[in-house]
Amino acid sequence: MTDSLLQQGTNLMLMGMGTVFVFLAILVVATTVMSRVVNRLSPEEVAPEPEPVVAPAGQVDKRVVQIIQAALDKHRGRH
Repeated sequence: MTDSLLQQGTNLMLMGMGTVFVFLAILVVATTVMSRVVNRLSPEEVAPEPEPVVAPAGQVDKRVVQIIQAALDKHRGRH
């Protein structure tokens, strides 16, 4: 009787694990197929990259220079 119970338990475990494995495999396949279908029906539009704003060479706002100088002074421990 003990062998029969162990065999039944093993069979039940294998059936349960097999069922979960099959379900997850089907889920992965279905998700992959749906993703490909959605990408074919409405592909993502690539937005153009915005051009970086560059200040003219040699022209820096005096206020910005003062702020940077104050930060450097504080970092170096002058104040």
